[in-house]
Amino acid sequence: MDYPETLHYLFTRLPMYSRIGAAAYRKDLVNTIRLCEFIGNPQDKFRSVHVAGTNGKGSTSHMLASIFQVAGYKTGLYTSPHLKDFRERIRVNGEMIRKDFVTEFIQRIQPLSEEIDPSFFEVTVAMAFEYFVQEKVDIAIVEVGLGGRLDSTNIITPEISVITNIGYDHMNMLGNTLQEIAGEKAGIIKEGIPVVVGEHRPETAPVFELRAKEKAAPLSFADRQRFVAEWKFEHHQLVAEVTTPPGNDKEYYSLDLPGIYQAKNLLTVLETVHLLNARGWKLEHRHVHQALQEVRKLTGLHGRWEIIHEHPSIILDVAHNEDGILQLLRQIEVTDHEELRIVFGMVKDKETDKVLSLLPREAIYYFTKAQIPRAMPEEQLAELAKEKGLKGQHYPSVMDALKAVKAHAHQRDLVIVCGSVFVVGEVD
Repeated sequence: MDYPETLHYLFTRLPMYSRIGAAAYRKDLVNTIRLCEFIGNPQDKFRSVHVAGTNGKGSTSHMLASIFQVAGYKTGLYTSPHLKDFRERIRVNGEMIRKDFVTEFIQRIQPLSEEIDPSFFEVTVAMAFEYFVQEKVDIAIVEVGLGGRLDSTNIITPEISVITNIGYDHMNMLGNTLQEIAGEKAGIIKEGIPVVVGEHRPETAPVFELRAKEKAAPLSFADRQRFVAEWKFEHHQLVAEVTTPPGNDKEYYSLDLPGIYQAKNLLTVLETVHLLNARGWKLEHRHVHQALQEVRKLTGLHGRWEIIHEHPSIILDVAHNEDGILQLLRQIEVTDHEELRIVFGMVKDKETDKVLSLLPREAIYYFTKAQIPRAMPEEQLAELAKEKGLKGQHYPSVMDALKAVKAHAHQRDLVIVCGSVFVVGEVD
């Protein structure tokens, strides 16, 4: 197979969660273990940081990768899903995985793949781990795909485990309460390995405390170690003043990821860096400051309050669940604009009713869908939104919706494209 044929095999022959949803989710690690055994257990041959959470795990992973890169470490990064190019999922020092490696890897494992019928995600995890070994990375930042306990990435033993936060998402697979969801995320906590949890919440803290105690894993809640006293926007960057008790020392950080919600992720990153330094890594203050200003450039992260056009302002944001939309609304409130226009699409298995209930009624909506089987038809979405008092038209594709926005928007309007990673990924 050449590279296009390999991609076709990956996307069409293997069950893919982003396309078909829960039917592609494998509730055990059997296939991942078989695949990795077949290629020599690469998961045991590189050092790593494991990152889980409902929201923020992608941003946190990219920030950590950026910091390691600036500090001079050869850094692998595994994230999902991709926005435009499959190879975005697997990077080394910001560079996407080579096409020839993808092709050769799939040909190598094809006999086993035909036998055990792995999912798309199981195959890409094994591919990432083998690539990191071949590239001789010093460290790899590995983002959980879904949940934690049964996620394919959970065969690594990391330097540190990170859980950004807990919110309502993927309840059909992870549980209907925050405690149940936290239990699945806590599954990445390993024997004796330190764990950072981004937010201390009364409902979920006992879950993490119990799991950490059972595993003799030192536990740290990031928002109990430092807090963001103030923040402001400067030149499309978020400037955060971080205070560290008990002396209340203050330090300012500039982030090229300007969403307000990045302040929470910043605290998680800073505590993770603190603990990594205690384990012998050399991540200095100057590395952290420089890296946080260059996350996008160094790692290729997109879709987090990403400004792609001005006058009118057009913003891409992958917010797609209850907590993510709440954070997005907070950002909109502090952004100067006249009319608010929202290009919006969702997938069928999200909490559509809850999300639509949160959206502002004064906005003008352009309902649409991504071109994947999981996408909710735009007519159905528009009808559900109408029941919530949201007004707008519907369009068969993301670019059709965006074309309509550009035809109607004035210079001081604010346009947000959100609701699904896949909707954001289809913006050209």
